[in-house]
Amino acid sequence: MPAYALVLTLAVTAPLLAPGYLLLRDAVSTPRSYLSDTALGLSQAAPRALPQDFAVALASAVLDGGVVVKTLLILGLWLAGWGAAQLAATVVPEAGIAGQCVAVTIAIWNPYVAERLLQGHWSLLVGYGCLPWVAATVLALRSGSPPELHSSSESASGHRLERNSGGKVAALLFWIALAGLTPTGLLLAAAIALACAVAPGDGRSRGFCAALSLGTAAVAALPWLVASVVASGWLATADESGVPAFAARAEPGLGTLGGLASLGGIWNAEAVPASRTTPFALASALVLLAVVAVGVPWLIRRRVAVPLLVVAAVAVVAPAVVATGPGLAALEAVIGAMPGLGVLRDGQKWVALAVPGYALAGAAAVVVLRPRVPAAVTATVCCAALVATLPDLAWGVGGQVSPVRYPAGWAAAAAVINADPRPVAVLPVDSMRSFGWAGDAPVLDPLPRWVRADVLSTGDLTIGGRTVPGEGARAREVQRLLVAGADRERLAAAGVGWVVIERGEGGAHGEDGAPTLALPVAYRDADLTVYAVGGDTPPSPHRAVMVAAHAVWLGLLGLGLAGMLLFALRRRPGQAAQTAGSTR
Repeated sequence: MPAYALVLTLAVTAPLLAPGYLLLRDAVSTPRSYLSDTALGLSQAAPRALPQDFAVALASAVLDGGVVVKTLLILGLWLAGWGAAQLAATVVPEAGIAGQCVAVTIAIWNPYVAERLLQGHWSLLVGYGCLPWVAATVLALRSGSPPELHSSSESASGHRLERNSGGKVAALLFWIALAGLTPTGLLLAAAIALACAVAPGDGRSRGFCAALSLGTAAVAALPWLVASVVASGWLATADESGVPAFAARAEPGLGTLGGLASLGGIWNAEAVPASRTTPFALASALVLLAVVAVGVPWLIRRRVAVPLLVVAAVAVVAPAVVATGPGLAALEAVIGAMPGLGVLRDGQKWVALAVPGYALAGAAAVVVLRPRVPAAVTATVCCAALVATLPDLAWGVGGQVSPVRYPAGWAAAAAVINADPRPVAVLPVDSMRSFGWAGDAPVLDPLPRWVRADVLSTGDLTIGGRTVPGEGARAREVQRLLVAGADRERLAAAGVGWVVIERGEGGAHGEDGAPTLALPVAYRDADLTVYAVGGDTPPSPHRAVMVAAHAVWLGLLGLGLAGMLLFALRRRPGQAAQTAGSTR
């Protein structure tokens, strides 16, 4: 199954194997990233990219940052498919290889993957790839020792259960920590783990599994939990007015509920594969939902799978309800009262919780049809139909997800700033840019992830002609000074060390009408101008605390991985000896 999952993954991500950098909407990769205050979560912006930015900054000190991001994205999709096969083998072993193939196809080849790729949510897809592994691991803990470890001696059996569960505990630490590359990924993994913890079984208790899942998630969440405490300026400036802009979107012929049920419906209509923008989306939805529907009745009788089916239903219905008028009003009220819950705005991303249940239902469909149709035929037809009804997911969603090359001036400008890393103000004022060399889609400004200095950003987004304000109050004030033509002294007094003007295309995303400032020019070319101002602000006093919080997350990830490897190595000799004994 790893091989089939890799084939499907490469069919989607093959363009990313070429040299260059992933630069598409929210996806930004640069040759090198640094542990700036912003990367540690010590800015006014909500800590949405923690510990992602920390991890990329560390990894890019060894490998090119573009390679790091592309590798993690490909790994995430591969893990999603391979994990779906493992989950199917755990819960629906009767489905065999044929059923696992259907589960793999559902996990990789679906609208959710396409839309999140186009939106640039590479780290969310890493978390997505961990979900079936989290489910399989918790269900294995609940089920107890596998048959080959049973012993006639009750005490020996208990000892072996303890030993066997040790590897599963380590695996759960690893998968939840890896999913925690972003807050959303961690919340998704924790939800799946808790759901599976209530499944029936004679292994580890429900309380143990739930406590382990919650405890691991709490430790993995330390980077953004601590950032929320020590850098809470974003809490006072968060704006709930953008909730309607991020609501799940109705799709042609499907409506909101149908779009979500078929794993589509992202808020951004531009981040959708072409086949899902026409009535052909109905065919894609019907095929996926038919495969799932065939397997669900059988799967309901397999009680261990019921929690994942319930989660799948809630993951579809809840975002659809929130997208209604009353639902939006309720969510706005919640976020207005507790700004930290702004993570709930993008309702469609929670549909990822449905995928483990969908994958199991797809595997169960093979079992249901086996009395009338050979398993291999069922799997072939299902997999081919799923791929054929979403054809433009192939080759980087029709070539839209492909690497780009930065003009040479970007490295030169970054080098100038990195030689004296002081706070940077940027024009134009939007967070998004359109560069002719980066394709047609807008992209987040790459500069904040390329320099040692902190880059002031408002976080404002323009969606459908409407501006959704971000949390960057200080950046907004500095940009007002720039637009008003403030002199060097006023900018320096505001703590600005550099001013960068980025020239691009596309109106508000980077028009070339930026002002010429009466400031010393440190670097200039056709794409960028860097002005020296000389102001500075002291680094955050909380850097050490944030580095420690990230180190705890990294330690959890390493501990889980080391434990998995150790128990795997210990298990092999035991298995070999047991096999030899059974043949005597």
